[in-house]
Parts: sequence; C-alpha cells; structure tokens
Amino acid sequence: MPGPVVSGNGGTPEAKVAAGGAGYTKALTLLASLFFMWGFITVINNTLLPHLKSVFDLNYTKTTLIESVWFIAYFFASIPSAKLIERIGYQKSLVIGLLIMAAGALGMVLAASIPSYGVTLIMLFIIASGITLLQVAANPYVAVIGPPDTASSRLNLVQALNSAGTMLAPLFGAYLILGRSKSGTAEAGTVLTQAERIADAQSVILPYVLVAIVLVVLAVIIARFPLPAMGSATSRVAKEERKKHSLWKHRNLVFGIPAIFIYLIAEIGVANLFVNFVSQPDIANLTHEEAGRYLTFLWCGMMVGRFAGSAIMQRIPAETVLAAFSIGAFVVMLVTVFTTGPVAMWSLILVGLFHSIMFPTIFTLGIRGLGPLTEEGSGLLIMAIAGGALVVVQGWLADAYGLQLSFLLTAICELYILFYALWGAKVTERLDAATMESTTA
Repeated sequence: MPGPVVSGNGGTPEAKVAAGGAGYTKALTLLASLFFMWGFITVINNTLLPHLKSVFDLNYTKTTLIESVWFIAYFFASIPSAKLIERIGYQKSLVIGLLIMAAGALGMVLAASIPSYGVTLIMLFIIASGITLLQVAANPYVAVIGPPDTASSRLNLVQALNSAGTMLAPLFGAYLILGRSKSGTAEAGTVLTQAERIADAQSVILPYVLVAIVLVVLAVIIARFPLPAMGSATSRVAKEERKKHSLWKHRNLVFGIPAIFIYLIAEIGVANLFVNFVSQPDIANLTHEEAGRYLTFLWCGMMVGRFAGSAIMQRIPAETVLAAFSIGAFVVMLVTVFTTGPVAMWSLILVGLFHSIMFPTIFTLGIRGLGPLTEEGSGLLIMAIAGGALVVVQGWLADAYGLQLSFLLTAICELYILFYALWGAKVTERLDAATMESTTA
C-alpha cells in the first residue's frame, strides 16, 4: 500500500535534514494542530452518543452502532487515502481531508434539522473519512522523521497534543450539547416528549458550525504553509525494492495489526459508554452533563500518560513500557467491573492513563525494521483503527448482560496488548532502507 509522498516546496529533503531539520520542526508543529483537531472531533462523539441515545430512543446496540460507522470509515477510506496522497501529494491531501471533515460537520447541521438517525450516520462517516486521510499521512510522517530508536517517544509526544484535544472536547460537548439539551440536564431514566427530542436534536447545530469554521481556517493555513518534502526519489526506489520483500515475514507487523484493532475496541468502548456508566445510580448517579465533565479526566490521563511515556521511553525500551501499562489497564478494568460507587468510576477514569501510550507505541513497534516496506505497513496499521467499529459488540453485551459486566471485554483486550509487548513486537527480520538505497543507486 503506498505511503505518504509529500509534495515538494523547494530544496531537497536531504538538504533540509543536513541543514538541521528546521523545516521539519515547523512542519511537525503545524501537524500537531491536526493531531489536536482530529482528537477533539473524535471525542465529541463521546458526548454526542448519550445525547443521540435519548433523542432517538436507542438501545446500547444502536447507540454504539453510531461509533461503529465512524470506525468503519477507517477500513474503507485508508487505501483510497494512500492512493490520493501518492497522486496529488501530501499537502493537498491534508487540505482535502480537512475540507471533507468540514463538509461532514455542516452535514450534521442538516441531520439535526430534520432530525434523522440515518443522515447522522452518513455525516459521521464522512467526517471520519476525512480524519482517515489525515491519519494515513501524519502518523508515518512523524514516525520516520528522526532517529528510529526514539520513534515511539516522538509519536507519543505528538499524540499528547491529540490527547489535549480529546481532553477539551468533553467540556465543549458537555456545555454546548448536553448542557443545552433536556436529555443532558435531566435525571437518568427521564423519558423525553417528541417536542423535547426535536429541540434536543437541534442543540448540536451550533457546535458543528463552529467546528466546520475552524476546519476551513486550518485548511487555508495548511494550503499556504511551505511544508518540506519527504523525497519522491526515495519513494521511487522503495517502490522497486519492496517488490522483493514480504510484509508477512515481520512478526512485529503481523501481530501489530490485530494489536491496533483490539486496542481500539478497548479505548472506544470505555470512552463511548463512560457517560452512561457513571450516570448509573449505583456508580455516581450523575446527570449526563455532569458525567461529561468527568470524561475530561479520562482524556486528561491520556495526555499526561503520553507526555510521561515519551520521557520514559528515552531510557526504557518501548515494549517494556507497553507491557507495564497493559498490566495496569487490566487491573483497573477488573476493579471497574467488580466494584461500585466512586471506586468503579475512578478506576474507569484511570484506564485512560494506562491506555495513553498504547496506540503510538504499538504503531511504531509495528513498523520497526520494515525499511522499504514501512509505508505499506503503516497503511495496514491505520486500517486496523477500524477495530473501533466492534464497539457495537460491547453495546450488545451491555444490553444482554449489563453495562458493567460488558467491560470484561475491555479487560480481555488488555491481555492481548500484554502478549504483543512481551512476544509479538519482537523483530524477526530487519530491512535497512539506507542499504536498499545504496544498492539501487
């Protein structure tokens, strides 16, 4: 699968690197704003889901189906995104991705005006497709810029900005969506009238108009910014060289793809069912608006964990840190399932800290040693984000066996991450991209 080929803007990439990489520093700073924005928009769903559950009178299965549609977009949009990047370049693809997201955000205004569950699903799919385009390009870009040994540290650092967006989004959603709706301020179990449901549906219009405006502004800034090239010559050489190698000989990638897939089931299940869980009388007995504010602590833990993980991985191997965090996540999920009251709520919040380093660390471990196959491997790992679509399985478990017991699925997911850290992430074959270039010169 083709990876990100960045459009040039003057000078060779080799010259830029030799000059100290100043161009890349500015580019990474700008890319950090994209990480922030797609994290922000993704987590708005965490407050949107309990809101839509009340507006459309949905069970947990149909509620989590909304998020499943979001992550199905990663599966369908990843390969077209990579091909688009190859065809028109990195910078134009980023602009298009932001504009696609803006179009979907404006489409949410239409969905709220009708209101329509079906149109809501379509518009969320469109927004997620735009985010997929950004992810296919930005994650590998950050991973390959700089020393390979600190790739996990570097991606964790930039992903911390993503977590800053996810931390602020619940406050934004709690205030502008849940705080301005009957379902968000009423006690748990309140049944809305038809008029109240229509009024609540329209409460999402203002937030998504604001999001669309910000996305268009970002698109204009990206379009005018002199992003550095990543080297089309190297990409052409790699295209010939990668025909001689197989992705499936690399254990760290083969087991890394399901690791990303399974991790997303855990992360998205926790985030999307958090508000409903802590609102229960035997947990914290909060309104949805109040619970939405506590969701901020979950994402704050993600941000703190990524900053801390970035520093820790400067001294401790990434796979060792990943193993420790997966054990911590498993323990707090068991506490969540088998306790009640504030203990259950805070243990669920604490899992955000342990989840923090998982995606960027699995990603960089998965592409380690791939050499000329790095781009294809990166694309497959991004496609694996579609695992978030299986949050609908947890929704079904919540309907069948109870919301609290459904978090046993999350605990099982943590065990696979532990397996990956201890064994699956070991490199079985290492390809040297530098050697590849010298032999084909």
